[in-house]
Amino acid sequence: MRLLFLGDIVGRPGRTAVVERLPRLRERWSLDLVVINGENAAGGFGITEAICDEVLAAGADVITLGNHSFDQREALVFIERQPRLLRPANYPRGTPGRGATVVEARNGARVLVMNVMGRLFMDPLDDPFTVVAQELEACPLGAACDAVVIDMHAEATSEKQGLAAFVDGRASLVVGTHTHVPTADGRVLPGGTAYLSDAGMCGDYDSILGMQKDEPIRRFLEKTPGSRLEAASGEGTLAGIAVETDDATGLAHRVAHVRIGPHLAPSGPDFWE
Repeated sequence: MRLLFLGDIVGRPGRTAVVERLPRLRERWSLDLVVINGENAAGGFGITEAICDEVLAAGADVITLGNHSFDQREALVFIERQPRLLRPANYPRGTPGRGATVVEARNGARVLVMNVMGRLFMDPLDDPFTVVAQELEACPLGAACDAVVIDMHAEATSEKQGLAAFVDGRASLVVGTHTHVPTADGRVLPGGTAYLSDAGMCGDYDSILGMQKDEPIRRFLEKTPGSRLEAASGEGTLAGIAVETDDATGLAHRVAHVRIGPHLAPSGPDFWE
């Protein structure tokens, strides 16, 4: 199976990059499944139903979220009727939406996609390790599904690595999101789980984490209230990870960083070209 995971969409540059490039990539790389984190898609803060529909129409199979899941209040309502939009599974009981879903990939495979949020330097949610273990017990790889993709939305690299080691051999891919900076440690772990500490963002990298530079710099200098952060407006870059899994086991056997656009060194899955 051929999987593509793209990092946090930030504002219009990220949305434009996805909408314009993803349809061609699906065909060029014969992708079976595409998962995208969209928690910053609406001007850098949350996601609207119109944007969700636009990203799904462009070729995403599932959209994951994070700590900005409900910055757009309409998400509290439409997330209930959109099964392909996931908020972190370790949000408290009663939170609208769902944290995991099983979707059918283009090749007919059943894929469990899960979204969890870390607790180090983040909001103190339920234990993500316990929640992941429960989901994997309910839908184990190789029995109830053919692949497992986990978006670990977290600040601390150690927590992301810890979760990946915890599920190594039981998931196809564990990928970190949230920091908007792509890491260089994409690899297959000893048990066969693909891993990347952070997928980076789909957005304008001539920015500060996808935002216009002036206000963040002012805040660093003055430490006083100021204007609202605004998404940068330059050309967006796609960033993420491409994973190929073994059909027999659902585990990964090769990965490649994906970077398409200005400001970052280009990278892609040469083994699919």
